[in-house]
Amino acid sequence: MTGTEQSSPTGRVARFAALRNRDCRPYLFGTGLAMMADNIEHVITYWVLWERFHSPALTGFQVISHWVPFLLLSVWFGGLADRYDCRRLIQAAQGLFMLVSAAWGVLFLTGTLQVWHACVLLVLHGCAGAMWGPGEQMLLHDFVSREELPSAVRLNATFRSLGVLFGPVVGSALLLGLGPTWGIFANIAFYLPLTLFLFRTRFTGHLREGGRKARVGIKDAVRVLRDVRGDRTLVSMIALAGLGSFLVGASMQSAMPVFAHDLGVGAGSAGVAYGVLLFANGAGGVIGGLVLEATGWVRPKVGAAIVATALYGVTTVVFALSGNYGVAVVALVVGGVANLASMSITQTVVQLLAPAADRGRVIGLYNVSAGGLKAGSGFTVGLLGAAVGLHWSLAVSAGVLVVGAGVVAAHAFRGRVAG
Repeated sequence: MTGTEQSSPTGRVARFAALRNRDCRPYLFGTGLAMMADNIEHVITYWVLWERFHSPALTGFQVISHWVPFLLLSVWFGGLADRYDCRRLIQAAQGLFMLVSAAWGVLFLTGTLQVWHACVLLVLHGCAGAMWGPGEQMLLHDFVSREELPSAVRLNATFRSLGVLFGPVVGSALLLGLGPTWGIFANIAFYLPLTLFLFRTRFTGHLREGGRKARVGIKDAVRVLRDVRGDRTLVSMIALAGLGSFLVGASMQSAMPVFAHDLGVGAGSAGVAYGVLLFANGAGGVIGGLVLEATGWVRPKVGAAIVATALYGVTTVVFALSGNYGVAVVALVVGGVANLASMSITQTVVQLLAPAADRGRVIGLYNVSAGGLKAGSGFTVGLLGAAVGLHWSLAVSAGVLVVGAGVVAAHAFRGRVAG
């Protein structure tokens, strides 16, 4: 419907089709910048909070506050995306991000920051992320055709990975160059390109397939959950995303200082090892997105998602148990490719199968699994790590992920297969 859809004369979708789409292209760049701003805020605020309070409890709350809103509110925010203009919902989320950054800046500037201030702002930041998710995915479905949707989802995930990759770099530069106060104020500018672009585009998330103006309420959300339960493929993809989030999730990044210390001899120092391991972890997602988009090797099929998830689990086991620095770096990069493939495929299959009228809530349910369950990775890896050490706890969790992928495969292939 855009007039800019790019397909070859044979009907095959062109490589990087979403980037060739003049409506989708600025959206992808804006999304990447907004994701970078999200991570810049983490870099600056987490540093200030540790320097000010030295509170391990507050450090744990930082993870919980970021992901619990996804767990509790994603389906409701998905209902809002089904009913209202997705442009305005995304702008509301970006506005909340900017408001939180401005509030941090004022508290830093006046020297009045207290723990309760930090807790409120951390929760609001998590709510902004949960609000952003369903509308963001629905707009992709509006920008491109059904055939181009895998490209759009994959490239959107790649640009988000770029934001995650460069967020710590730019955040550290702002922290060192401008200081935390003016650095957090400057960070507001990175949210603006996406916010302003959404005033210019005519797409709302509902133009391509329409859909009814559904009510937004608990009963309606329960109905959607009941309907989804009957689709074996949808359940399999949502479960697959949840397994990766709950069993590994955000725990690998939070545990990275421990691995850097243990592997630091091979890199010359723990500090250098930490930087390289973080970069390798993020670079894998970017490399994976670009390679998969350029080659078209992996199609959005259930089997491919299961294999990619299992590979992510295997490479995480290798990383956790390897005492060799080079092997650990390679495992992180390959694991990043596999994780990007798994995430983009499961998202695509869910969007293709979700009924148009309930797509936002189905995406919200997916976000509950893929995002909200990351709060649980602190328990699966962290608590077990206290008993057997982080290396073995991560390895055991990743091994369970491989087994879980096999269970999902058995469930999925008893029913119809998407794609």
